[in-house]
Amino acid sequence: MSEKNWLQTLTKSSKDKWIGGVCGGLGEHSPAPSWCWRIIFVLLVILYGTGLMLYVLLWIFLPKEAE
Repeated sequence: MSEKNWLQTLTKSSKDKWIGGVCGGLGEHSPAPSWCWRIIFVLLVILYGTGLMLYVLLWIFLPKEAE
């Protein structure tokens, strides 16, 4: 079990970021691109209001990308 899945290696992006690098990091470490994650968060904010809270929590708790 030495291979880690994308959730275990998830970090904020330092290259592909607009606000905090959360969507860029999700795009780099998951099969979905970063623009898809941005649309998901915007839809969550508009439809349920939970997208902003989730984004802020990920912004706080995701570690920065090692450079």
